[in-house]
Amino acid sequence: MGQDKGIIQYHDLPQREHIYNLLSRVCDKTFLSIRKEQASEITKDIASIIDKDEYKGPFNGLLSAHSVYPEVAWFVLACDLPLIDLNAINQLINARDITKDATAFATRISSLPEPLAAIWEPRGLANSINYLEHAASSCPRKFLINSEIKLVFPEDDIVLMNANSEEDYKEVISKLDSI
Repeated sequence: MGQDKGIIQYHDLPQREHIYNLLSRVCDKTFLSIRKEQASEITKDIASIIDKDEYKGPFNGLLSAHSVYPEVAWFVLACDLPLIDLNAINQLINARDITKDATAFATRISSLPEPLAAIWEPRGLANSINYLEHAASSCPRKFLINSEIKLVFPEDDIVLMNANSEEDYKEVISKLDSI
């Protein structure tokens, strides 16, 4: 994209704030996972957790949050999902299985878990620490594939469209304009 995907505006405010606001409607507490250098960019009315830089990739934010509140489940939603909506969020919440390591969205095309569109249970996050200590990969999807999870297929796969390029951005804007 050439810029921080969290500051791109699809819904009249930066995407990270849009996602934060959506999750604030359904979660008891909501936090934005940020890098240390982003702290000055975040307004005081948005609660955040600064990544501890103990793990690689997305596990950095996941496990930084888990270390602050290790007994809670985390609804994790990436900021590069500009078509996710409250309906899809509620679908995942209603399908949650607390007996699994995570409840994750998956597209019908891939049937692969989306680790950044998932509810991670405390047990799953604790298990991921052990996984990271012994696995060659730091990929949260690979962890979920090899874990006890519940897959949920959204009513419309389009809500899981990642916007990672200029072409994706244009496609998202086109789809939003047609809604």
